[in-house]
Amino acid sequence: MDTGLNDLIMNALPLPVLTVGPDGRIRHANAAAEAFFEIGLRVMQRQRLADIVPFGSPVTGLVEDVRQRGASVSEHRIDIGSPKIGAERIVDVFATPLGDDSEDVVVMLQERTIADKMDRQLTHRGAARSLTALGAMLAHEIKNPLSGIRGAAQLLEQSAADEDRLLTRLICDETDRIVKLVERMELFGEERPVERGPVNVHGVLDHVKRLAQSGFARHIRFVENYDPSLPPVLGNRDQLVQVVLNLVKNAAEAIGIDANDGEIVLTTAFRTGVRLQVPGAREKVSLPIELAVSDNGPGIPADLAADLFDPFVTTKAQGSGLGLALVAKIVGDHGGIVECDPAPRRTTFRILLPMHRADDGREADM
Repeated sequence: MDTGLNDLIMNALPLPVLTVGPDGRIRHANAAAEAFFEIGLRVMQRQRLADIVPFGSPVTGLVEDVRQRGASVSEHRIDIGSPKIGAERIVDVFATPLGDDSEDVVVMLQERTIADKMDRQLTHRGAARSLTALGAMLAHEIKNPLSGIRGAAQLLEQSAADEDRLLTRLICDETDRIVKLVERMELFGEERPVERGPVNVHGVLDHVKRLAQSGFARHIRFVENYDPSLPPVLGNRDQLVQVVLNLVKNAAEAIGIDANDGEIVLTTAFRTGVRLQVPGAREKVSLPIELAVSDNGPGIPADLAADLFDPFVTTKAQGSGLGLALVAKIVGDHGGIVECDPAPRRTTFRILLPMHRADDGREADM
């Protein structure tokens, strides 16, 4: 195989790949490695591996292990972050000899963010669906008795003294609140097929923005960073509106009603290289359509970030903890991924969705 073809294959790989010589110098790097380390190939070839990874990094020791053993070695969750490429970059490292007649070692990096998204998304999907039976049970076992309790309270209210009417009204109000909670949980038990087709995500975002600006987010500035050439997604418009509305409402509540500089950023982009194995499908599904909702609120506590999409997990004093669980269920039912990137004063929720394909299998025009 000629060198030109080798280069084409290397540069087509989405993961960073380096070739390291016996002196520790970098002999070659593909395009993904240049982008990852933010260093051009020619500059990189004048440096050693130890120059581009943190001091004392296990990566250099891993390369030496491969050279001594003559066999492949891997190590998971290594932090190779630096001020240049980011304070924290967690990667899995795979190293292998280039060949029997060479002392060069090939090093491949896989950043954990995408892999963790896949793992967490499956967890979120399972957690949301675990409420399916619970929601159906609650509808039958709780809503009916509650209607009787409310009816009895209304009858008592007719003959009660003024001071007692406050108590009967409290019973009615609290009963109504419980019914609303149960009705939200019933959504998790909804397993009927949902009609899906091509959906313009910008239409969804614009609709939610109008709703927000006319009500709960009238005091917040919206910024739009849209990719105008984005193709339609395969989805249900009403459900996607519900997803984005939940995220925007959460963002507005995080910012607060008293904020003078509140800002919500709506972003769309076309991403390549993200694929997910969807239950029931033989092949992995490409998820190139990205929607993002960012806010400059105070952020999410670190101890809640990992479980944010689980039912009944919330940062709100009066929250039910079902909004994000429902978001996870709907996005999961669409075959997509939802993920939160928490940061101080900049919380971002990202959704990756499949694009719509025509009946003949062709992808929609961008």
